[in-house]
Amino acid sequence: MAGVPEINTVAAPDPSIASTKRAPLFRYVNLPFLAVITLVVGYGLLVVWSAVLTNEDYSFSRQAQGVAIGAVLMALLWRFDYRLLSDFATVLLAVNVALILSPHLPILGVEAKGATSWISIFGFQLQPGEFAKLTVILMAASVVSRYGGRLDDPREYCKALGILLVPFLCVMTQPDLGTGLVYLFIAAVALVMGGAKLKYLLITLGAALLALGLLLLADEMIKGSTGEYKLLKDYQRARLLVFIDQSYAQSDEGYNLNQAKIAIGSGGLMGKGLTNATQSTLGFLPEAPTDFIFCVLAEELGFFGVLLLLALYGALVLISFRIAVKAGNLFGTLIVFCVLGMWLFQILENIGMTCGLMPITGIPLPFMSYGSSFMLVNFMLLGLVGSVWARGSR
Repeated sequence: MAGVPEINTVAAPDPSIASTKRAPLFRYVNLPFLAVITLVVGYGLLVVWSAVLTNEDYSFSRQAQGVAIGAVLMALLWRFDYRLLSDFATVLLAVNVALILSPHLPILGVEAKGATSWISIFGFQLQPGEFAKLTVILMAASVVSRYGGRLDDPREYCKALGILLVPFLCVMTQPDLGTGLVYLFIAAVALVMGGAKLKYLLITLGAALLALGLLLLADEMIKGSTGEYKLLKDYQRARLLVFIDQSYAQSDEGYNLNQAKIAIGSGGLMGKGLTNATQSTLGFLPEAPTDFIFCVLAEELGFFGVLLLLALYGALVLISFRIAVKAGNLFGTLIVFCVLGMWLFQILENIGMTCGLMPITGIPLPFMSYGSSFMLVNFMLLGLVGSVWARGSR
């Protein structure tokens, strides 16, 4: 594809070296990393089991299957030499576009909750936008690592920015704002850690805020002439209004936020105990196993249960950070920082939206929210981080 920079920063490994690097996985095992993974995934399975126990719309066995398959994919990616992908920016961009736009195919696409974000293959429903997170991270690291940590030419910065915005523009055709925001945050992390000048970053942020303001203004003008909003969907506008003014309770989002706060507050210090979350089991809290799984945890296990989750997340972040700084090359460093940034963004957004500190979106909580596609992708990202660890300097 024209305009996509080719990557020469990381040389392809010598075949003799590659054979050594592809040694059995456990030769390069990171015990603290695996221990934290086991604990956080086990904790998530426990909370999901409790959340879906009385809900026939969800299957715990499906979630467990996702974990089992994800563990296999993690092991395979851990063994794979990630450096072999450093020169494939064009291919990765094409894969991103194909994945994200695949739900628009009439035979595959499935519409749910006002968005065409799913595909159906042999009776199984998958969310390609979730799997694209992996390829978006690889593409962002591949594109930005080309500049060797100094992205100070304005034309090169604009070129890199334009490439990184392609996945966001594609996913907004569904539309899936939550996943789009994740793509934007991955791009921002890649640019910041890749050495982009602060001036360019501030100009980009200002332009994004200006574009958002113009979008809202244009939508108001359209409503004035047609009597209805066209650019933003009703639920997107309602979520924004609830975030700005939480007394705005005339929408489903306002109701969801109130019920989320009740669930969190009712858990107290020790919680009500597993399977005793009345807000979710009685149907007051919608989407409890997915978007609002944090509320189920807080209600059942209380403040100390929340502290345990945050401690596990903190350990995962610290270990991943150490892997990033010891990657041995910019491509690997950017991969891990993008993964780490994505996890942090999803954690802060998901927990923040349940407390009214962030706008309500469909962004799930890593390793906790119900969803096979989401779980598989997170395991694959763990494998990618493990691959960087196995071939980094120690």
